[in-house]
Amino acid sequence: MENTNKDNKRENRRPNNNRRFNREVKEFEERVVQINRISKTVKGGRRMRFAAIVVVGDKKGRVGYALGKANEVPDAIRKASEAAKKNVKRIPLVDGYRTIPHATTGRYGAGEVVLRPAAQGTGIVAGGVVRAILELAGATDVITKCVGSRTPINQVHATMQALTELKTVNSVAKLRGMKVEEVR
Repeated sequence: MENTNKDNKRENRRPNNNRRFNREVKEFEERVVQINRISKTVKGGRRMRFAAIVVVGDKKGRVGYALGKANEVPDAIRKASEAAKKNVKRIPLVDGYRTIPHATTGRYGAGEVVLRPAAQGTGIVAGGVVRAILELAGATDVITKCVGSRTPINQVHATMQALTELKTVNSVAKLRGMKVEEVR
């Protein structure tokens, strides 16, 4: 009978709803690269819509991108992020996700993006769109140069095309049926 007083106190306590510890762990980090306002002229005036380019990545070699369009900005961002999560590609990074294995060039439309591996401690030498993609892919040391069109959508397409063309020494050796030492 001694414990009844303690049991009553325990029953009257509020449930532990500590929100700090109940957060969902997100698989991908997302970044909005650009939001564009689109107007369509119709009989009654102009119709405004929004287009958002979103890049998602896990900083471990997986990255994706998409374009979402809607009547409101948050809806466009949500659509783009959902589509980007479905469009994720694995990027082969070397030296513990530090840099890319070799130099490559990606082209899309009039845009061209040149990516080169860099020495440790160099950092990502890139502008807005390309930097966002490389950071979300997990690379820390890459040198880039954008040639031609600097339109964000062209840069995103060109950068992703360049990153998907990358091959590691192991994959090239396997493709040629050789040993890794023979390829190097």
